[in-house]
Amino acid sequence: MFDDFMNADILTTFVGMTTAVTVVVQFTKSIVKNKFGDSAVRFYSFFIALILTIIFKRDSSGIEGIVLIIINTMMITMASIGSYHMLSDPMAKR
Repeated sequence: MFDDFMNADILTTFVGMTTAVTVVVQFTKSIVKNKFGDSAVRFYSFFIALILTIIFKRDSSGIEGIVLIIINTMMITMASIGSYHMLSDPMAKR
């Protein structure tokens, strides 16, 4: 079914981008969390998602492209954070 772990084609999908952001953030989160605290991890996730979106998903240019990149980045960030919380503590009451 899957021949590659991660490639550019997978990173251009929403699920691929969300997975990549989750993996990168979870791998490096302790550095950011120890230095800046818990609240900085959300901004760090957004920053990682923004970088990956700019690199792998540049479809349109101009103001439309910038707005789409920001909206897509916010959706990827929320999905990444949500998927982590769902997997790490599925029975949490918030």
